[in-house]
Amino acid sequence: MHPLITRLLLAPCLAATILGTLVAAPADVPLPDDPNAPAAKKGAKPAPLPALGQVQDVPGLPRVLIIGDSISIGYTLPVRKLLEGKANVHRIPTNGGPTRNGVANLSKWLNTGGNDQWDVIHFNWGIHDLKHMPDGKRQVEPADYEANLRKLVDQMKATGAKLIWATTTPIPDGPLNPPRTFGSVAEYNAIAAKVMQEKGVVTDDLYQEIQPKVAKLQIPKDVHFTPAGSEALAKTVAASIESQLPGKK
Repeated sequence: MHPLITRLLLAPCLAATILGTLVAAPADVPLPDDPNAPAAKKGAKPAPLPALGQVQDVPGLPRVLIIGDSISIGYTLPVRKLLEGKANVHRIPTNGGPTRNGVANLSKWLNTGGNDQWDVIHFNWGIHDLKHMPDGKRQVEPADYEANLRKLVDQMKATGAKLIWATTTPIPDGPLNPPRTFGSVAEYNAIAAKVMQEKGVVTDDLYQEIQPKVAKLQIPKDVHFTPAGSEALAKTVAASIESQLPGKK
């Protein structure tokens, strides 16, 4: 067969193969705002998380700051949607990690968006604190966790903002994926409750809110939540924030 005719016959098949590859490719790409997204392939630049992007303030609306770990990253965008037109909802531009990370970085985080004036600060530290390290100790032991929380609350109260403490959410029993172990959420929530009561800080009890539905809304063998779980947390977070906005009793 003439070479030209062969190329013409093969061209549609080749095009179909390429098209099929292009259409199938996105299935391997994690959602950019998925807290459980696997690490980017070697050499690939990870997509920025939309929840961590800067917010352009709408003049005249109260300013809210969310501080927390990847659980809060999961509910940041739906909280913004729920409070659209009611508040400018910012968050720190990273995973907040353990309390010692907060102590080291809070001054910078309080200037998120180039403005350190806040009406409401909704915050949590906990899961990273009670995570077991290779030596068997928790990343931040209970006494240090309490001391760090006291420092952080005092620094945030100095801004004049109304503070809302979010309790640490449940951790599943049994083996986790990726493999890791944790101390007692109840113990650390009790420590935080003592501090917040003494400091006069309002509590948003995310633990109690999600616990009855955790089997349905938490990703199996993981500390994170499904999109529906993050939406459920967001409704509670948004309601607690709205109750503390200026003009609310």
